[in-house]
Amino acid sequence: QVQLVESGGGLVQAGGSLRLSCAASGRTFSMYAMGWFRQAPGKEREFVASINWNGGTTYYKDSVHGRFTISRDKAKNTVYLQMNSLKLEDTAVYFCAQSRSTFYDGSYYQADFDSWGQGTQVTVSS
Repeated sequence: QVQLVESGGGLVQAGGSLRLSCAASGRTFSMYAMGWFRQAPGKEREFVASINWNGGTTYYKDSVHGRFTISRDKAKNTVYLQMNSLKLEDTAVYFCAQSRSTFYDGSYYQADFDSWGQGTQVTVSS
């Protein structure tokens, strides 16, 4: 059974940085694409970033491109989201997800991910 555990959320001032981590277990980590999604209060969950199974391809939501960086560490079975220049509108619960298919090249679509973490809260203050 897949388990994804996010950490690293918190309260930060606008312009600051946070690094989220997601530790994965239960499936061979290096065979699956990983993604980060977020859900703001009163809004639907949305795509933030994804990385393919070997780390060679990444995708970003337009509004975070250039500020956020997704990466993965095969040895630690962990995916990261480095978030810089945070804005008020980045406030949300951030979820880690693992792809449904192996050797997948990554995706913007939630339906392509079948395992989800519990989420970690990121709050950006003015």
